[in-house]
Amino acid sequence: MVVKYRFRLYLLTLAMMCGFGILMYRLWTLQIVRHDEFVNKVPEAKLQRARIPGVRGEIKDRNGIVLATNKASFEVRVNLREVYAEYVRQCAVKKVDVPTLPFEYMDRGLPRKKAEPDIVRMFQELIISRLDEMGLAVPFNTDSLRVHYRSFGGVIPWVYRDNLTFSEFSRFAEHNLGLPGVTVAERGSRLYPYGAMACHLLGYVRLPDDQRVSVEERKGWDYYMPDDFGVAGVEKSFDKHLRGKPGIRTMQVNERGRLVGELSYEEPRKGNDVYLTLDARIQYLAEKALRDGNIGRGSVVVMKPQTGEVLAMASVPSFDPNRFIPSISQKDWDALRDNRTVPLMNRSTSPFVPGSTYKVPIALAGCLAHIQDHRFNCSGSVTYGSTAMQCWIQRQSGGSHGLLSLSDALMRSCNCFFYQYGNAAGIDNITKVGNLLGLGERTGIELDDDLPGILPNPAWLRLNSPRERWSAGFTANTSIGQGKVLASPLQMASVTSSVASGKSYKPHLLYKVMDSEELVMESKPELRADLSQFFDAKSLEQVRKGMWKVVNDPSGTAKGARIPGVEVAGKTGTAQNWRRNEKGQRVVDNHTLFISFAPYVNPKYAICILVQGGKSGGGCAAPVAHRVLEQALALDNGYQVTPETLGEVLGNFNPIESVSYADLGVPVVAAADDDGDTGTNEPANESTDEAPSTRSAPNIRKEADREGSSGVNSSRAVPKAEPVRRAPLFNRGGSTSEPSSPSSPAGGFFRRLFR
Repeated sequence: MVVKYRFRLYLLTLAMMCGFGILMYRLWTLQIVRHDEFVNKVPEAKLQRARIPGVRGEIKDRNGIVLATNKASFEVRVNLREVYAEYVRQCAVKKVDVPTLPFEYMDRGLPRKKAEPDIVRMFQELIISRLDEMGLAVPFNTDSLRVHYRSFGGVIPWVYRDNLTFSEFSRFAEHNLGLPGVTVAERGSRLYPYGAMACHLLGYVRLPDDQRVSVEERKGWDYYMPDDFGVAGVEKSFDKHLRGKPGIRTMQVNERGRLVGELSYEEPRKGNDVYLTLDARIQYLAEKALRDGNIGRGSVVVMKPQTGEVLAMASVPSFDPNRFIPSISQKDWDALRDNRTVPLMNRSTSPFVPGSTYKVPIALAGCLAHIQDHRFNCSGSVTYGSTAMQCWIQRQSGGSHGLLSLSDALMRSCNCFFYQYGNAAGIDNITKVGNLLGLGERTGIELDDDLPGILPNPAWLRLNSPRERWSAGFTANTSIGQGKVLASPLQMASVTSSVASGKSYKPHLLYKVMDSEELVMESKPELRADLSQFFDAKSLEQVRKGMWKVVNDPSGTAKGARIPGVEVAGKTGTAQNWRRNEKGQRVVDNHTLFISFAPYVNPKYAICILVQGGKSGGGCAAPVAHRVLEQALALDNGYQVTPETLGEVLGNFNPIESVSYADLGVPVVAAADDDGDTGTNEPANESTDEAPSTRSAPNIRKEADREGSSGVNSSRAVPKAEPVRRAPLFNRGGSTSEPSSPSSPAGGFFRRLFR
């Protein structure tokens, strides 16, 4: 019995000893092993949550070529609220006043004054003095610091330094814990590997310091670092897909408000990758064609006729979006903003007077009115009211075109034919065709700077010029793409695409959106109108045949667009335009255009070229189309193109007589044909006010290089020439008509340009 109780006593003693042992181990762990962790956990210590912005997704072309990506950058961020709190604490210890400055502001229209903390002085005394000792201090913008503190306080850290070297980053990381509010971090910043290529289409992003964050977004965060966000182009249009999912960093702060450790970290996620319909190879070819042609102001748009996909969209002058990363300097911004050639403007989506390229939709309007088989006589002029509206050939040589069919009128670009043809078709049918083709409205492409242009008609005139009355003279001027008409190169490329395929699709840029390997969304072609429901095949072919003759007939105005082995169809245009020079004087600055599709059977590409300051569409715009189409078609035959980084194109107002290219030392000179597209005099009883081609460039300033446009014809004779042939880049089936002799249209001039 005694042995039994003794055994229980031993067990109890052992249990008590184990319990005391565990207790002592626990106390030793808490007080010795984890001393550094708990020494800071005093009553005033707390946790802070920091929002970590996600990395933006990449922008790629249809084949996966990366057009916008990210690179790691190191930056020093300062929470100004902590700087202020530490300075106030030190002032309380020293028993001195907190330094303030008077601040003037407007309150409901009345000037007010208040004292605000002198945050610059606090930052200099607390932070800069210490950084000087470490050799890490750099000059900073005091105004920027004050504005940031007024706007954000401690919600958004102020970026003191960005783009640190790794060595600087390491030194900051080693010493920053002793500086109140100072942290160093790695951040993904945007990188555009091809420089200025497709800059207007891609756009650029703005750093978070420039973003105004709502109170709702700031809730629950001690450190709020917002995402970079798209400001223009695709970066803006698909911003919600490109933005990443933010991460969360939870930090321990001691009683003095300093960070003493990190408790948890949830890594941010990358945004979705956006694939565009763009083909980077064709984009590169388009950009190079503008550069190699020494074009200071112009545009190239290439579309896929069967789907409305935009394969290329180039605009010059241009800019390098990398200049905006991490932030553009005031000097660079002023240079871009004040440049009279407006390099920030996307000319591909901006409206211009289209000239005789507009005769293509007018031709379709006649088909709608069933007059496509009618012939109209060109005697050199047509009288409306009391004013004779002349054809270009009478202005040039005093001649006339005589009796013409629709196809021949397109080939010769006869103004008198289209004055009569357009009036016979009627403005209602012109408006209806314009609506079918997307003229006078936004195209629907995923870009904010997609502008609608003008499809003039009586309703538009009543709304914009109530005192004017629509007349046959207005219809005549509209029928040659002058007067009040405005259309963007993208719209005219869309018109060309519709004629080429017989279906009018809305242009679009989005190909698909991917989350890693998972498809998020995919874009489908959006049909605007099936032309076969409005035009029979024979009528549509008449229009297409006229465009074929423009390029391939000996009397056509775009012989410079011929490609050996490929049938090309197109239409030239030269629209009269003026601008103001630096002295404020009004000078001629014509816009030359060329729309085209190729091959003629089963067309693969539809294209629109704009060259500002050019002499003729046949001599300036058609050779650019030749260059782009020839090389783009050659891609299917083994022609290799590797996109390279492109620099900015500096705009200029140099007049362009003609555009030529040199391959293997042999210049390729275009036929400098007079398109006859610079308009005519409007009737005396109608307004001769300039068409509203002057507009504000998106978010920049009033466009300086296009002061006005009119339908008034200019008298000028432009010599003509045949193109110099060269070996094709490929050999495709099909034939093309070549002139057997240097013939010319009646009353025209012709000359041959030799090598």
